[in-house]
Amino acid sequence: MTSMKTNPIEGYLLKDLNGIIFDVKGLVHPPGMVIAFPRFIPDSRGIRRDEGVTYKKVYSISERFKFLERNFSKYIVYDPVFDEKLCEIPLTNVKHYYSPVNRLKELQQSKKLGVLEKKALRLLEFLRSHTNVPSGKLGISGSILARLHTSSSDVDPVIYGSENCRRVHLALQSMLENEDTPFKPYVREDLRTLFDFRSKDTFMDFEDFATVESRKVLQGKFMGRDYFIRFVKDWNEINEKYGDVCYKNCGYAKIEATIADDSESFFTPCTYKIEEARVVEGTKIEQIQEIASFRGRFCEQARAGEVVIAQGKIEHVIDKRQNRDYFRLLLGNRPTDYMILA
Repeated sequence: MTSMKTNPIEGYLLKDLNGIIFDVKGLVHPPGMVIAFPRFIPDSRGIRRDEGVTYKKVYSISERFKFLERNFSKYIVYDPVFDEKLCEIPLTNVKHYYSPVNRLKELQQSKKLGVLEKKALRLLEFLRSHTNVPSGKLGISGSILARLHTSSSDVDPVIYGSENCRRVHLALQSMLENEDTPFKPYVREDLRTLFDFRSKDTFMDFEDFATVESRKVLQGKFMGRDYFIRFVKDWNEINEKYGDVCYKNCGYAKIEATIADDSESFFTPCTYKIEEARVVEGTKIEQIQEIASFRGRFCEQARAGEVVIAQGKIEHVIDKRQNRDYFRLLLGNRPTDYMILA
């Protein structure tokens, strides 16, 4: 846990005054608020336990919203900048922040670690020794961060800073191709397990799913344990304040487009510059320039030069800083959102 002065960013968790633990989402938040969604909920039927409280983990966006609507509807607000209903927690309601970087320091200093914590520590130390990324830019998120992991939990490392992320990503590419490292790519059986889990919240055909997921660098196995690495820009790289850029909902559409630039595709949030975009179904908008998502599952979904079919919300992006505007497709709000190779 970390101090109340922390500016939470993607990868952080927070606990509110009701004991609910939330995922912090994105890099830009309203003044006095933080955009976050419930992840671990106090529940006597749960299998996770910390400080005498039993928790249940919630996964899908719809399940999270249902929980809030039933119990804490005050957290669901219409945000005029994002033109969307979001979960926004007032900073005055935050009891604790969980910092991924601080949690890693705790693991490094602890003399009594569980099996999963040891693997998480080894994974991050392996990456650091092969990339020279400063230890203060590496962290651990997910259930280990909240101390609510189980024997079957994944390892969820976080890397902060664009240059650090690119170094780690490049090293991982190399290690996944080398059979002598503890990093292994997913095989078809692993992809089937992942598909069965993801398809509850994102509807896709398995073959389409396997094609894109099998080449991703940010996920795989480390010493037999699933990992998912989140690459996040650092605070000093975020030149956007709340309200600098506004997003207007223009409807829902399926498009076909060519990926022009995938250099931001492995960050969370991720973006893909596109060209030759045409609307196949739905809202007819010309000159859609970008595909974006706040969800890690849409990272590394396509590469430069590839033609994709994508379905999601069309947004009019108005950037006041640069006095420009454009249209984008946003993935991740609905189970019907997807991006596949054409």
